[in-house]
Amino acid sequence: MRKDVESYMSSSEYDFSTAKHLLKAGRYVYVVFMCHMSLEKMLKAIFSKRLNRSAPKTHNLLYLVKETSTELPPEHFDFVSKINNASVITRYPEDFSKILSSYPREVVQEYLEKTEKILSWLKQHVKSI
Repeated sequence: MRKDVESYMSSSEYDFSTAKHLLKAGRYVYVVFMCHMSLEKMLKAIFSKRLNRSAPKTHNLLYLVKETSTELPPEHFDFVSKINNASVITRYPEDFSKILSSYPREVVQEYLEKTEKILSWLKQHVKSI
């Protein structure tokens, strides 16, 4: 396996673990950010493995899904679209207090759970390429 594929996969797992720790610490906005990062890196692993070249420097999950021809189940695709949009807001907040109120613990817990399911699905997908 390509070194970058292994690196992206390891980094994805590390980021997801960080998201879980941030949930415990009550740093909810950054849970969403780290969930996005973990999905991004797993998609970049798929990109590198499938296309046999380095992944592009992008944060756009939908672009990575499209470029890799990854056929996500509809519920996974819907969530990836949602977190793709949320990532821009968490990276560059115009009103930080508004973002904090938009991501209470219950919402963030759901983000974490859905991310975990999609990561599991994507890991299996990487292995099948």
